[in-house]
Amino acid sequence: MDRRHFLKNLGLMGTGVLAATSPWLSTFASVDDSAHERCRLGMIGPGSRGRFLLSFLSQNPKCEIVAFADIYQPSLDEALKMVPTAKTYKDYRKLLEDKSIDGVVIATPLNTHYQIAMDAFDAGKHVYCEKAIAYTMEQTLALYRRHQETGKVFFTGQQRLFDPRYIKVMELVHQGLFGEVAAVHAYWNRNGDWRREVPSPELERLINWRLYSESSKGLMTELACHQLQVGTWALGMLPSRVMGTGAITFWKDGREVYDNVHCIYEFENGKQMTYASVISNKFYGLEEQILGNKGTVEPERGKFYFEDYGPAPAPAFVQMLMEWEDKIWGANTFAGSSWDPEVARNNPGEYILGKAPDADGTSLLTEAFVEAVCTEKQPPRIAEEGYYATQLCLIGHEAIVQGSALPFPESMKIDYEPYGTQSPR
Repeated sequence: MDRRHFLKNLGLMGTGVLAATSPWLSTFASVDDSAHERCRLGMIGPGSRGRFLLSFLSQNPKCEIVAFADIYQPSLDEALKMVPTAKTYKDYRKLLEDKSIDGVVIATPLNTHYQIAMDAFDAGKHVYCEKAIAYTMEQTLALYRRHQETGKVFFTGQQRLFDPRYIKVMELVHQGLFGEVAAVHAYWNRNGDWRREVPSPELERLINWRLYSESSKGLMTELACHQLQVGTWALGMLPSRVMGTGAITFWKDGREVYDNVHCIYEFENGKQMTYASVISNKFYGLEEQILGNKGTVEPERGKFYFEDYGPAPAPAFVQMLMEWEDKIWGANTFAGSSWDPEVARNNPGEYILGKAPDADGTSLLTEAFVEAVCTEKQPPRIAEEGYYATQLCLIGHEAIVQGSALPFPESMKIDYEPYGTQSPR
């Protein structure tokens, strides 16, 4: 099934828990009404990530990519292979001067996000900015405030908000199907030096910006930003205190950012969210483990596991899941119970959507941004989720650097009912 219709079908269920869990899906409500609308976008930073986003945007019939800006000519050359008609600029400010451009996609190094996005808002553009959206907590707040002041659309690169398996997982978690969630354990492990080939030594810090402290905060901003948002989405609250540790233990090659990090996010009610990332071992890969007293969910794998489960599935739940799968996919593939409830390693679980995941939500995220630019309507909660995801990874990084437990600053809180936070008055 076409994924646009997939989410439109989900939206039909929006009067209940799903609407509260993922209200930003309302951006697709006007897909048919805006069928003849088109928006003109510019991309600032068409490097590897930018071109990945471009692979979706360039195929969207409602979107015209009209310009690229980058200080690195090879990136412009590669982008032109995908959209030969686009104008190119070495200075992004020249792109922003084009009044015919409705919005911009920013996929540049972390330390440049804030100024480019602020300039884009000031130029009257709608903004999609890759995560993390800023280099400091103060910049993050200022950027969010500028979005509010201008009323322009603001999307961040949190694609799990549009990933069908995460959407369904959160609906079931918030319904209480897996009981009370006491903890979330998230991790993202790789085995590689994170380096890119450099054609000339003077380009080292430009190309390998992720490895240097003036332009990057390493694993926390590049990886943890995704998974911390998943954790607070599941728990429905903001942590009160953060502590962490990190080091360079394996890749001792002149880099300045850690090659392993471990953080604990503590909540007022005693619940915890942990985060770990190691890039010298990939065996366990990546996952967010949502732990309830009745069951466990692993949304990255798209699977769930019940704590106490007899020889046959619970009929009411199975009927609900099979009916939902049949509506979305046209057939269900539920295999029934086949695990020993006493031995975790023998519990294979079941796919929450009836099959293994085959996408990560990026295509739907870019599609939603185009819809929002066409209609000039900001979807609810998406800017706030991106805001707090950035703040959580930044305070985690700072806790690691300082080597002490840090409270979440009251001054960095914004009005956001789902987490029960209010900005200082």
